[in-house]
Amino acid sequence: MQTASAQKAKGKLPEVLLRIDDIGMNHATNMAIEKLAQTGMPFSASVMFACPWYQETVAILKKYPNADVGVHLTLTAEWKYYRWGPVTGRSAVPSLVDSLGYFFPTGEALQNNNYQLDEIEKELTAQIERALASGVHISYIDPHMGVALSTPELRAITEKLARKYKLGISTLNSNTYFGETYTDMWGVPVETKKQEFMKFIHNLHPTNPNLVIIHIAESSPEMDVLVDMNSKLMNTADGKPKASLHRQTELDMLLSPEFRNLAEKKFTLINYRSLIKAKGLDTMKASGEKL
Repeated sequence: MQTASAQKAKGKLPEVLLRIDDIGMNHATNMAIEKLAQTGMPFSASVMFACPWYQETVAILKKYPNADVGVHLTLTAEWKYYRWGPVTGRSAVPSLVDSLGYFFPTGEALQNNNYQLDEIEKELTAQIERALASGVHISYIDPHMGVALSTPELRAITEKLARKYKLGISTLNSNTYFGETYTDMWGVPVETKKQEFMKFIHNLHPTNPNLVIIHIAESSPEMDVLVDMNSKLMNTADGKPKASLHRQTELDMLLSPEFRNLAEKKFTLINYRSLIKAKGLDTMKASGEKL
């Protein structure tokens, strides 16, 4: 005998929520998000409003109603020679920056600098308020590299800001806030990335939203030289950067006929704007799994 929830789900396609991270980081990510937006498919774009190219991102996304926007809360800057710092300025949040005024490359380095929680809240507030002032509709917040949800104290600040600004929360782990199942393509080898993505698409949870984290960029001279100081997964064995190849591969798999032809046949694409509208912010609650 079927349960009531199973009966309700019968005949309804599984839902896939594409969250595209690190948009606004540079021009290459912006060109990639415009290509994706031009398809008309719904997705959520997590924008780094602390980064230099966010204004171009805003100009692009304003043209596409299928694109939902979130604030990719940023407390780290992981690329060698390409760094960014706080929206508030280095003097306002001295515990969050290195001697040059940039964010640290890893969450561990930030923690070792004995960051002050009031400065964290001040900076994340400034990023959210910059986003809200940009003119694009903001639906949610989520943590770049997981940092803003990585400890109970940081999580409390993030949840406080979500309540204050009436925004949803998306995560970088399986401790989700709207019952999403969680998958991340970032660390999957380039050679098997599309295969693993399509395997995920063919094994979706029938009732929970299926969240998948994607990182896209156009391969270009700008992107090709970026070295990720946070993870050796993004470099070859001899230290040459591979992040550009990873991100072009993830863009290609989203644009591929194999994926796009399954939309509305195998699954329905949603974004956080539609998910929050359906569930309501009052239902937002962490699933309780260990961070």
